[in-house]
Amino acid sequence: MPLTADDDIRALLEDARTIAMVGASDRPDRPSYGVMATLQKHGYRVIPVNPAITGEHVHGEFVFRELAQLGDPIDIVDIFRRSEAAGEVVDQAIAAGAKAVWMQLGVVNEAAAARAEAAGLKVVMDRCPAIELRRLNIAPVAG
Repeated sequence: MPLTADDDIRALLEDARTIAMVGASDRPDRPSYGVMATLQKHGYRVIPVNPAITGEHVHGEFVFRELAQLGDPIDIVDIFRRSEAAGEVVDQAIAAGAKAVWMQLGVVNEAAAARAEAAGLKVVMDRCPAIELRRLNIAPVAG
């Protein structure tokens, strides 16, 4: 079952330090652009992943083609992709050793969530971490 209890979501966000954002955008009009900035301001390291803009920089971070390239431990994979595309990202998150997958508002993929949970990952669906930070009044990440 995906995490829905406030205490579980709070614990996930308080424990996380590194977030890989799949579907990050370099366009200020895209929701992922603003969410990435919000997460960075809160103290998280956010690593953008988007094959369409690989090699570019978003909010000062190099954009990677895929999760397998990161090499750093990933606490949360934040998925800004259509629900149908979330399954492939979840499979990559499992292979990359991520601790959790977070499907953004409007992104629901029950089969992908079940695979992630079976692999030991925590799952959040149809929520935005930037909204949850404010809603749950979570303190900024200490460096």
